[in-house]
Amino acid sequence: MAEYLTKEKKEEIFTQYGGSAKNTGSVEGQVALFNFRINELSQHLRENKKDHSCRRALLTLVGKRKRLLKYIASKDIQKYRSLIEELGIRK
Repeated sequence: MAEYLTKEKKEEIFTQYGGSAKNTGSVEGQVALFNFRINELSQHLRENKKDHSCRRALLTLVGKRKRLLKYIASKDIQKYRSLIEELGIRK
């Protein structure tokens, strides 16, 4: 696990978006976790422009988040809209 993502921070994210700290399988919680990791990796890449392995990991996470958001949108459009508004994904 990355040094920026502590166990407490992970539990806090899943408590806020997944319902409980133990509910790590919830799609909303996973999207929120991916969003946190994407923001941290983006900050890292602003400082370390030549870190290509980090860039590849970032693009992988963006793709995973996109697929999960597409799944949420197909199941419940209201939940999708509230989630992207909460996380500030789309401008």
